[in-house]
Amino acid sequence: MQDSHLKWVKGKVKRAMTNYGMIVDGDRVAVGLSGGKDSMALLHLLHLIRREIPVRYQLHAIFVNPGWPMDVGVMEDFCRRREIPFTNKLTDIGEVVFKHRNEKNPCALCANLRRGAINNTARDLGLNKLALGHHLDDAIETFFMSLIFTGQFRTFSPVTFMDRSGITLIRPLIYLPGKTVETLVQRQEIPVVKSLCPVNGKTKREEMKQLVSTLSERYPELRTRFLTAFQTLDPDNLWPPMVCRNPREAGAPERE
Repeated sequence: MQDSHLKWVKGKVKRAMTNYGMIVDGDRVAVGLSGGKDSMALLHLLHLIRREIPVRYQLHAIFVNPGWPMDVGVMEDFCRRREIPFTNKLTDIGEVVFKHRNEKNPCALCANLRRGAINNTARDLGLNKLALGHHLDDAIETFFMSLIFTGQFRTFSPVTFMDRSGITLIRPLIYLPGKTVETLVQRQEIPVVKSLCPVNGKTKREEMKQLVSTLSERYPELRTRFLTAFQTLDPDNLWPPMVCRNPREAGAPERE
C-alpha cells in the first residue's frame, strides 16, 4: 500500500505542475541539486511522478560545485540508483565570494554566480527547463526580505522564462510548506549532504525563516493565507501609482 503522506505530497506537486504548466511532453528538465533536503526531495518526487503521468519528460541533475569539500558521491549514488544523469559542475564560486570579494553579505553574489553557472550548464547540455527546490516557506521568506529590506511587495514566481539563457525556471514544490518537505525526506529516507557554506545559518534569510516560524506559531493559517494571497493578488486594493514621482514635490508642505 502506498504511503498516504507520499501520495498527498505528490498530489500537491502534480497540481502545481498542472496549474502553472510547468512541464509538457518532451521537456528536458535540469534539476538543480545542492545536496540539501529540498533539492533532493524535488528530484525524488519528479522521478516518481514521471512514472505516473502521461507527460513524458527527461531529468538531468546538476550540482554547481562551489569549490569547497562536499560529499558529492551521495548525490551521484542517489541519481545512479534512479538512472538519472548527474553533472558535477566545478566552479571557483566559493573562492570568489569569500576570498577575492570578501562580501559582508555574500549570499546575493553567490546566488547570482550559481544561477549563471547552472543556467549555462543546462543550456550546454541541451536542457530547456530548470527545476529548483523552492517551496512555499521560501516564497514567504522572500516576500518578507523584499518588504523589510527593499520596501517592495515581491516574491519569486512558480514559472519564469529567462531570456538570456532561453531556459524556463520552474518550482514544483511551491505548494508545499517546508515542514512537509522535511517530513517527506525523513519518511522516504532521502539522503542529505550537509552544507559547508561558511555563513550557513547566519544569513538574512535565516532571520526571515525564524520570523515566519514565530508568526506561524501565533497564526497557524499563515502559510495557507499567504498562498491564497499570492494566487489572488488584487492591485486595486493597493495604493495607485503616484501622480508625481519627485520625492521633494510629493513631500512638500502646502503653501498658505
